[in-house]
Amino acid sequence: MVREKKVRWNSTFGEITVIEPIFQLSKKQEFRPFLLSSGVTTRCCSLPLQRVITDFGADDGFAKSAQKIKEHYAIHIGESTIRKVTLLHAEAMDQQQKLEDLSIQTSGCPVQIAEIDGCMIPIMTPDPEAKDKRKQKTLHWQEGRLSLAHETDSKTPKFSAVFQGSTDDAGRTLLSCAIKAGFGYQTYLHGIGDGASWIARQFNEVFDVQGSYLIDFFHVCEYLSEASMSCCQINPKGWVNEQKKHLKNNDYLRVIENLSAFIEDQSVNDNQAPVRACHRYLSNRTDQLDYKSALENGLPIGSGEIESAHRYVIQKRLKLSGAWWNASNVNPMLSLRVVRANDEWGQYWENIRKAA
Repeated sequence: MVREKKVRWNSTFGEITVIEPIFQLSKKQEFRPFLLSSGVTTRCCSLPLQRVITDFGADDGFAKSAQKIKEHYAIHIGESTIRKVTLLHAEAMDQQQKLEDLSIQTSGCPVQIAEIDGCMIPIMTPDPEAKDKRKQKTLHWQEGRLSLAHETDSKTPKFSAVFQGSTDDAGRTLLSCAIKAGFGYQTYLHGIGDGASWIARQFNEVFDVQGSYLIDFFHVCEYLSEASMSCCQINPKGWVNEQKKHLKNNDYLRVIENLSAFIEDQSVNDNQAPVRACHRYLSNRTDQLDYKSALENGLPIGSGEIESAHRYVIQKRLKLSGAWWNASNVNPMLSLRVVRANDEWGQYWENIRKAA
């Protein structure tokens, strides 16, 4: 038995209608030549359509992505389908990132700049015993860690990110983006970040004698600024500028000495003792204050690049207004954002096409 069915879809040029012959082999079995030749099965999305869906889902909320697909392609796709397809490929990219070879096999570029920093992500944890998981849930924030690396004369860094991992996992992602950016066994890596002890430790453990770590100069200046009113009430700004000059000349011992005379009494709480906080901060990190060498070699002393990257790699998608994430979906979405930022998008889809 042969019957016909109208198959209708939309293209950029308008709506097209095709009369599809259907061969009824039995009551439960049909043979549909059009679907077989087009590579599309019922209730499924073709690979090009999956790419479109994931492309929109990587940048916008799933509901807004549905609107944009309808606007640009005149295709009606449900929000749940967009979520499912986007997360499916995000998870595949996440697995791909975890299987990357981190062995160093080349001499690499001469000098690299690398930075790593944390970013808080909004997390929604549903109550597993609640009937309505949309209402019975806990909202909180957890840290995701973003790394970047690039050659000194390059303006296109490579990225990596991790969520809910240990500090060693963060070190692994740092090494991953350094290798992608050309790190080798003869590369010297110049690291910058805030004063978090885990960041300095990971730079030291991962790169050892091939790298050094510098505290973000502007982060140090914030401590100096808070201490300045206690150290020089007449001209606090001038006092801060003087300490900055000493630091840039590697005379950090003089800065520590200038702070010593104004340290608050032990009876004063830490949150009300800015001089003590600044003195302790610098005294515990004297091996991370070599600003003079960095400036002489034309290397940055601030970590503004990673702070800016947080906005366009992580926050642009994972910190949308009103959006809260299930923790299990964060790492895949971070990997999706990283694949886009590293210009690995086209290669991923080419690999999928070849494997199909």
